[in-house]
Amino acid sequence: MTTLVSQLRTGSPAFARNLAAYAELRRDVNDVRGLAIAGGGAKSLATHASRGKLTARERIHRLLDPGTPFMEIGQLAGHALYADAVPSGAIVTGIGRVRGRLCMVMANDATVKGGTYFPITIKKQVRAQAIARENALPCIYLVDSGGAFLPMQEDIFPDEHHFGRIFRNIAEMSSMKLPQIAAVMGSCTAGGAYIPAMCDETVIVKGTGTIFLGGPQLVQAATGEQIDAESLGGADLHTRLSGVADHFANDDLQALAMVRNIIARSRVTSPLAPPSAPRDPHYDPSELAGVVNANPKEPIVAAEILARLLDASYFVPYRERFGPTLLCGTGEIGGFPVGVLINDGVLYSESAQKAANFIELCSQTGVPLVFLHNIAGFMVGREYEAGGIAKNGAKMVNAVSNARVPKFSLMIGGSYGAGNFAMCGRAFGPRLMGMWPNARTSVMGGEQAATVLATVRQDQLRKAGGATAGMSAEEVETFKDPIRKHYADHSGAVYIASRLWVDSVVDPSDTRGWLSLGLAMSAASPKEETRFGVFRM
Repeated sequence: MTTLVSQLRTGSPAFARNLAAYAELRRDVNDVRGLAIAGGGAKSLATHASRGKLTARERIHRLLDPGTPFMEIGQLAGHALYADAVPSGAIVTGIGRVRGRLCMVMANDATVKGGTYFPITIKKQVRAQAIARENALPCIYLVDSGGAFLPMQEDIFPDEHHFGRIFRNIAEMSSMKLPQIAAVMGSCTAGGAYIPAMCDETVIVKGTGTIFLGGPQLVQAATGEQIDAESLGGADLHTRLSGVADHFANDDLQALAMVRNIIARSRVTSPLAPPSAPRDPHYDPSELAGVVNANPKEPIVAAEILARLLDASYFVPYRERFGPTLLCGTGEIGGFPVGVLINDGVLYSESAQKAANFIELCSQTGVPLVFLHNIAGFMVGREYEAGGIAKNGAKMVNAVSNARVPKFSLMIGGSYGAGNFAMCGRAFGPRLMGMWPNARTSVMGGEQAATVLATVRQDQLRKAGGATAGMSAEEVETFKDPIRKHYADHSGAVYIASRLWVDSVVDPSDTRGWLSLGLAMSAASPKEETRFGVFRM
């Protein structure tokens, strides 16, 4: 093993500048995080409490084993996405421990638009179910929702990954012997009624929990019958007459205790202990924010990152002298073995070939992969095209696509264009994907995009007006400014996370914990055989 030695002077002015710049990035993210946690605001929270109901996050806190962490998925989803504020996408989802077993928990936030489903709500719940399926996690649905947000029905109802996908996922995961448990703790209306109806076991709360395909207003409009919500679909009716629900609870706390007991008697495997005892890195992970240069155009030194992430700062490099702009090697995080790929410059043919071979080796030995992105893309130019960089880059993308070991993807800097694909971007199936507050991702950097478009515009003007036509240097900058701004506004962590293109915005100091929980989650999941496609030689 190689013990990584940090060259960073933590008392230097550069380190202090980096920390100060990062503090501003943290504030921006934390401001949005505060809005997500606040839910529908003080008035909605007061109304919710007056009905004797816990909030979505209070319910999750009472459900989980005391003192255990909760890895929230999509906390910033929905921020500034619609004309209506939809903090946290009107649903709280994440992974936590219930009676010793890791579970995926999905809790509607009724303080946000009555817990109705916006497009981002559905996307978030379907993503949570996908994580549960891939990692063999039981699903717990804490239901308190008014159903679909009707003004956006065409974006919610008819398509492949719209509302119906939630119910299909419940049915399929139940068939895979992954427990599907619901606690109806508020309204459960229209299509949403199929969530508890399709789960393996369902708890319903007296006085607040209701299940019906059509609410009192719809019943009156359709049939003329006047009936209150409790008589139409309350806990007494559904546990005594209809059999839609299995367990009658007097309040939220009793319902959550019942769910805990259901999980305890299931045959779900508890998380596996790491094969090695976890060891702290030799360098404090809280220093990671100081490793990230305040100037985003300056590099992030890969070895400094690994020295603060890997157990005991131990790293075994693979082909250390070949393709050095991509570091590949093995180590441990939280006692779990990992194969790490981290950018230390632009991707060349040699880097891509090395990565493809390294991914093959990890797939053969069953070692999970961790991709740490800080990549502008693949090297361009005639020499590199003639050298087959497209072909060699495709080898890496092929390997990433087909590797069936658990994959975890984290953007620690830039993640642009095909570099994002090669480093296991969202489209390539990472078990979890996150980004640091400083990270950015887009098809290319803002400056490059502005330069390309300005060049295209210059060419158009010259074709139309002759060789002397075109924009002056000042006009070029004026043309480029709004393009730079657009890319800056649409590539940052909050913008990306609000659209659920990543699962989490992870603070650098929390990265070891985030990865350790992900590795523990995946350790007990079913193993799949890796079969690679054709590699162009």
